[in-house]
Amino acid sequence: MSEENKIRKYSIELDNREVLPPTRNLKKEKLKAIWVSGLISLVLIVIISITLPQTVLSWNGLLVYASIVSLVIFLFVLLFRYFSILVLAYLYITKYTVEEKSGYYPFISIIVPAYNEGVVLNDSINSLLNIDYPNYEIIIVNDGSTDNTAQVAETLVGNRKGRNSVVKVSLINKPNGGKAKALNAGIQYSEADFILCMDGDSQLTPETLKNGIRHFIDPSVGAVAGNVKIENRRKFLTDLQALEYVEGLNLPRSAQGQLKQVNIIPGPIGIFRKAALRDAGFYSSDTFAEDADITLKILASGWKINYEPLAVALTEAPTNLYQLLKQRYRWTRGIIQAVRKHKQHIFNPTVNFGNTLVLWSMFYEALIWPAMNIFANLFFIIVALVYGMSSLIFFWWLGIALLDFMAAIYCIAVEKEEFRLAPYAIIYRVVFILLIDITKAMATIEEFLGVEMEWGKLERKGFSSESATAKV
Repeated sequence: MSEENKIRKYSIELDNREVLPPTRNLKKEKLKAIWVSGLISLVLIVIISITLPQTVLSWNGLLVYASIVSLVIFLFVLLFRYFSILVLAYLYITKYTVEEKSGYYPFISIIVPAYNEGVVLNDSINSLLNIDYPNYEIIIVNDGSTDNTAQVAETLVGNRKGRNSVVKVSLINKPNGGKAKALNAGIQYSEADFILCMDGDSQLTPETLKNGIRHFIDPSVGAVAGNVKIENRRKFLTDLQALEYVEGLNLPRSAQGQLKQVNIIPGPIGIFRKAALRDAGFYSSDTFAEDADITLKILASGWKINYEPLAVALTEAPTNLYQLLKQRYRWTRGIIQAVRKHKQHIFNPTVNFGNTLVLWSMFYEALIWPAMNIFANLFFIIVALVYGMSSLIFFWWLGIALLDFMAAIYCIAVEKEEFRLAPYAIIYRVVFILLIDITKAMATIEEFLGVEMEWGKLERKGFSSESATAKV
């Protein structure tokens, strides 16, 4: 191959076009909106007519009753969400265990964006070479790294011996432009119909591609979200995050998988139909959560998104509190940016009802839940101290801890995880999640105030040989 051909091979024009709005029947939408708003208004008028004559108005009474009503509504929403997720997750896992889909092995390109991942890149690529799948390639995109990422990547380029076949490993060097543009470069270089996008520090388990790709037998499925697990365990903070990923992230994704409406395809592992990415306008760089944004764009384009619990990516979690809170701060602001970007679907369910449900669930998780959780804790503590019922705080927290403990046991059993994570559920909700929610609340306030922020990057230490490998 001549030098000119080599240069042409790596010349890629990035394309960040936005998805065009779907065709809309405005007359039909307005008629639906009139009927829905009319019914809601009628219900509210009936409620006000019944309750207003029985209401004694005073400022103190207004404050107390408003607080109680808010907490009761919050409690009902919490319980409804809690048990709905458990039921839907159970139905999905039950259906999943009896379905058999095999013999489907289309060519797949694995895109590995790397920015200063020199410490972990070699291990990540070696894990990809060990994948049990006969037909795939690896494309490394060096996004203007300032460490030795380019040098490490160059040693990996070529036809490498894989588990079942020879695997082509390619390298694209480009100026730094962020993860979204790095992924777009790899996607547009690839000639495959299916794309797996991951993080440069992630490692995939051998069965990931076989388990993930089978969902695309259904032509309506545009993407599949994988299962992210924490690799660097055996520390208090990382064990808590391991439980959070199993109970707080993967359990809801199982429920969403039953509806094929997964709301966020995780950055460490997502498998896409290239046509769905093209319909969505590829990744965009205008939010700090490109994974949430691309998910919403794919859903808005009419595609379904499924969840695959056996497509596993092992990732490195923050090992100190500052890094953890910084990570969750960025996640929260990025999700809010993605929701605001797609706000037309929040207020008009007639455009895409499924996407409206997804956006409202994300809005609840990012804004309403953290605020109400903080308020509920403060309310119960203040009331208990003022009225001498401090002993009741313990029983309230114990009830929440027991709910989380039961959910943790279920999730651990389903995913064949380490049972030693279950006792962490005792403090998971009342300490760990409360701390995360305070960070979310601060991130929300600063996002709406327009406070500037930087992307930030977790300092990688690499997976040690002593780290506990997640069971799958």
